[in-house]
This record gives sequence, structure tokens and C-alpha cells, in this order.
Amino acid sequence: MKFNMTETGYTMTTDFGTIDISGDATKGFKPGELLVSAVVICSAGVLRQVLKKMRIDVKNLDVEVKEIGRVEEEGNRIEKIHFHFTVEADHLTEKKFEKAIEVSTKNCAMAQTVKNSVELVKTFTIL
Repeated sequence: MKFNMTETGYTMTTDFGTIDISGDATKGFKPGELLVSAVVICSAGVLRQVLKKMRIDVKNLDVEVKEIGRVEEEGNRIEKIHFHFTVEADHLTEKKFEKAIEVSTKNCAMAQTVKNSVELVKTFTIL
């Protein structure tokens, strides 16, 4: 990764393209959005792998961020991320999905990186 300064922030260049990053949401992704995205997508990706190992055929797994809690007095630090999974799979029970979430949280590098500073709240709906 390489970051280059622009008039309104930075660009990040990777093998997959360039991403604009800025504190101004009209000029690019905000740094907090990238942090939340990293945690949520890492969690969802590992969750898919765990479900596959459990031999659960996942037809679809969507994730929606419901809340991002911040602490204004601490530089607007992110203290909480609540995300909601909507999963479509045959023969998946709440108990199995809760276990899969637990295992995936332990194996997600991003969740482990923020575990002592950001509360991760995960809810779900099984279709």
C-alpha cells in the first residue's frame, strides 16, 4: 500500500486500484469508515469460512452496520460497532449460528485487534 497526499486527504493505491480517503465524506472514504469496514468484512469473511467448515450451505450473508458508538471527549474515538447479519441457509439454527459467530470472532484478525478498545455487538436474522 502507498498513500499519497491530495488537496483534500490521501489516496491509497493497491494492486486492486486507488481509494480516496478524506475527513470530508464528499471527497472520499472517511478513516473511521475504513476501520469499521475492516472489522465488519473480516468478521463476515471468517464467519463464511466457519459456516463452510460446519457444512452449512450459505446462500447469502449480508451485513449491515446498525450503530457506530463514539466518544467525543476522546477524539471521537470509536467505542462500539453494532452489526447485523442476515443469513440465508438451510438447516441453520440460532444455536449453530451463535457458535459460528463466537468461533469467527476468535479467528478474525481485525476483531482481535480492536477487542480491548471497541465493543463489537453482533446480531442476526436467519431467513
